[in-house]
Amino acid sequence: QVQLVESGGGSVQAGGSLRLSCAASGYIYSTSRNWMAWFRQAPGKEREGVAAMHIRWGGTAYVDSVKGRFTISQDNAKSTVYLQMDSLKPDDTAIYYCAADWLRGSILGGQYNYWGQGTQVTVSS
Repeated sequence: QVQLVESGGGSVQAGGSLRLSCAASGYIYSTSRNWMAWFRQAPGKEREGVAAMHIRWGGTAYVDSVKGRFTISQDNAKSTVYLQMDSLKPDDTAIYYCAADWLRGSILGGQYNYWGQGTQVTVSS
């Protein structure tokens, strides 16, 4: 069964850090030839692509609002992608989703084949 399972969300104060994890089933990780990404959706806002990584050659992409604060990485042995979030701001509050197997469109705004269930991140001022 194809699965993406996120973890690591929680509540922090502004300036704090969190690390999100996305464990992908082996099938996804071994057959996907391209990108995995993190998206987020805040209440009343559209879903936004935050960061993406090409799981073969390691290229990355970030939305401007998180550059220098968030870092996407992977552990191939664990079929897991991480999102290290530092210097968190209240505007980062959202449900964060992991996505795998990019299909079409832009890397941070296009269509992905598989999605996780989401993990809540809340940043208080």
